[in-house]
Amino acid sequence: MDLQATRNIRVMWFANFFISASMTMVLPFISLYIDTLGNFSTAYVQKWSGWIFAITFVSAFLVAPIWGRIGDLYGRKKVLIISAFGMGICIFLMGFATTVWQLFLLRLLMGVFTGFIPLSQAFIATQTPKHIAGRVLGTLQTGSITGSLMGPLIGGVLADMIGFAATFNWTSIAIFISAFLVFFTTEYKIESTTSGKTKYSSKEVIQHIFRNPVLLTILLISTLIQIAHFSIQPILSLYVSEIHGPENLAFFAGIAFSAAGVGNLMMSRNWGKLGDQYGHVKILIILLFLAGIVYLPGGFVTEMWQLVLVRFALGITIGGIIPVRIAYIRQEAPFAMQGEVLGYNTSLRFLGNVIGPVMGGLIAGYFGFTAVFVLTSAILILSGVILLVAMTKKAHYAKESY
Repeated sequence: MDLQATRNIRVMWFANFFISASMTMVLPFISLYIDTLGNFSTAYVQKWSGWIFAITFVSAFLVAPIWGRIGDLYGRKKVLIISAFGMGICIFLMGFATTVWQLFLLRLLMGVFTGFIPLSQAFIATQTPKHIAGRVLGTLQTGSITGSLMGPLIGGVLADMIGFAATFNWTSIAIFISAFLVFFTTEYKIESTTSGKTKYSSKEVIQHIFRNPVLLTILLISTLIQIAHFSIQPILSLYVSEIHGPENLAFFAGIAFSAAGVGNLMMSRNWGKLGDQYGHVKILIILLFLAGIVYLPGGFVTEMWQLVLVRFALGITIGGIIPVRIAYIRQEAPFAMQGEVLGYNTSLRFLGNVIGPVMGGLIAGYFGFTAVFVLTSAILILSGVILLVAMTKKAHYAKESY
């Protein structure tokens, strides 16, 4: 890789760090913040925690392919700057919310600008040779992982010290820093498109996806993966309260969030390298089965350290899913349509982000937290089975064509 690409990766690493840290600073206490806005029942807080967490991804689901296409046509750097500024303003205003509905509407508006990290992955992917895409994207992901690791702890400490509302205001500063950092990157493309098409219609992009059964399957199971990953996120602090008690709740909820980040940080780059060496689809199948297995015990823990251990193991397995998946898309999609294909991948991920928190909140409210972990484990294992079947069928069709 040349010096400019290396410089871009370093800059985007720090930008992703600040974005991820700022986003995860507030996640551990969303449900606690809602509880301060009125005299609500536990079931009400659980329900609205799911809706307010998810509504951001409803609007993000709708606009992600549009941002991807705009990035293909006019440059991803501009889109990244717009995304960061938009999110920063929305989070700043959340600190002044006085009703649940105000918080809900601000999270809805924030979704229009959400997607900085997936966009940054597309930005770097187009500057990365295919044979090392997994390793490079895994390295880039360590920036967001480190941010997500430190964010909940910082957010928990700030919330306990200065209150929830003020934490939103300070969090927005980190996002504005990310927007500033993007100005120092240089956008370019390592692949020449003079010998091929330089522009694809949306119809041609969709046709390309449907002609590749494994690519289509990976895009579709992006939704299932995010449903599983986000089902417990907005209510994790409530689960921690049930296990640990109310003392320093924001801090211990931050530890529970960050435990997954530690495992993620340790293994994301290594999983990317394994995907480059042995095949991205094979590694992705292994990761899905492992994630399903390690998630299940989380519903039966009785001590805080047990929950932290389960979250750590989950982070190890989840850590490779994103870079391996994007590296595969990088290989299978022609350069001139990669932004839009990754936009569809992001959109389907956001769809899972919508369904997961709502589903988790409803199930926890009616059947308890254990049911959320059991269902999440089943979804991850099902995703692995679906991808395994798709890969087997593709190999069968390829063999028959000779």
